[in-house]
Amino acid sequence: MRRALAAVLCSGLLASVLAAFPSSLQIGALFPKQHTQEYSAFRFGLSFYNTDTLYKLITQTESVDIGNSFAVTNAFCSLFARGVYAIFGFYDRKTVNTLSSFCGALHLSFITPSFPVHTSNQFVIQMRPDIQDALLSVIEHYKWHKFVYIYDADRGLSVLQRVLDTAAEQSWQVTAVSMEATTAEGYRLLFRDLDKGKERHVIIDCEAHRLKAIITQIISIGKHIRGYQYIFASLGLLDMDLEHFRGAGANVTGFQLVWPDSPPVTKFLQRWRQLDSKEYQGVDRHRLKYTSAMTFDGVLVLSEAFKYLRKTRIDISRRGNAGDCLANPAVPWGQGIDIQRALQQVRSEGLTGNIQFNEFGHRTNFTVSVLELKTDGMRKIGYWNEDDKFVATTTDAHVSNDTNNIENQTYIVTTILEPPYVMLKKNQEQLEGNDKYEGYCVELAAEIAKHVGFKYKLAIVADGKYGARDPESKAWNGMVGELVYSKADIAVAPLTITLVREEVIDFSKPFM
Repeated sequence: MRRALAAVLCSGLLASVLAAFPSSLQIGALFPKQHTQEYSAFRFGLSFYNTDTLYKLITQTESVDIGNSFAVTNAFCSLFARGVYAIFGFYDRKTVNTLSSFCGALHLSFITPSFPVHTSNQFVIQMRPDIQDALLSVIEHYKWHKFVYIYDADRGLSVLQRVLDTAAEQSWQVTAVSMEATTAEGYRLLFRDLDKGKERHVIIDCEAHRLKAIITQIISIGKHIRGYQYIFASLGLLDMDLEHFRGAGANVTGFQLVWPDSPPVTKFLQRWRQLDSKEYQGVDRHRLKYTSAMTFDGVLVLSEAFKYLRKTRIDISRRGNAGDCLANPAVPWGQGIDIQRALQQVRSEGLTGNIQFNEFGHRTNFTVSVLELKTDGMRKIGYWNEDDKFVATTTDAHVSNDTNNIENQTYIVTTILEPPYVMLKKNQEQLEGNDKYEGYCVELAAEIAKHVGFKYKLAIVADGKYGARDPESKAWNGMVGELVYSKADIAVAPLTITLVREEVIDFSKPFM
């Protein structure tokens, strides 16, 4: 009788515990209106991971201006009042503190792919790894001691501050420039000053939606040519359109969180590309953005956390009034800490590699690839992780990202037929190569090559012009255009030094 009674009591208790786990879990979502591919990745993630027959993840979505604190507060409070168990979403510099404060006070977890913030608020679960240490490792690898740091204040200043602190320790010379305060003319003046100081190392630290604008400015003033060296402090170098940089010869280094050839990404893309582009906006893009991959992985983290909570039979039911997020004093949700702990304890493999968090909700034990853009395309030169730091994986991951050694190349020297500087010899039809020409500049080029120690080939400029910029298209012609667009490496000619030419090419001291 006692055994039967005990069995009945245990059975009733188990049924009660299992019944306590809700059959549907309301998940809030805060999405900017312009993040179409990310929202599609979120919806696809829900359909992909929402396979448990005993409960479903149901979303309540708010589209907001994430830079508007008032709009974000209203959206957050609306979701909280509807009884959501967690919120997935985005923030920017203007709203991150608002969201973080609400989450900490109400014990409601916020999972985000936005830029990482350094806070002890464990209710903010950050899908994006911190790039600070990886960036510093690459700077040290290239032995940069003097560079310009162009930053986007909308993503916060934590990376900039870390770079400046390290600069003070290592005696680096860093010029920090906010891109919000820089106009098209400002970029021209900035790079003109850099040219005067023969300094061409630039780090660009900004969000993806701002990168296109700054890349356009760099190209328009001709600073994407050989000799300039850039590091993009972004985890999605493959997301960028850098074809102009590749063609003009500038050296570009950056980071990649999502490796397109990894098995999880390959399998994902097979399904992703089969989606209807009318229903899932952004699937027709050439590449999956790294922010979209983090969004998909964010749904994985939610799914794994709630599976754990159900398996461990933790009661997370929201009973009665969901509460007022603006109540004073704030009334935290009693079960919120259990969900936060479950989210923080997730260990899984996703599109962004190993997914794991420390006690503050920051990504840990992750790996990022380090890529370099060469004239023959993008290539992986190494990787970075917390244990090994930067590890070079190719023989051409040089200690600086300069072009190859000068002795190993044949340089194209553009010039123009202009007596007595460059002339064709009378018997030029019987001669080949550089021997066909004579004149002051021909002899000067030979002496420079002999002194420096490199091979060269003289090439008469195709359009017979010195070089001017079209006022509408901003394109250069003549010898200046040959240099700007990397059709030639050096010009040796009676070329007048002007201010507009100095903006795009370097001059020696006048030889006459």
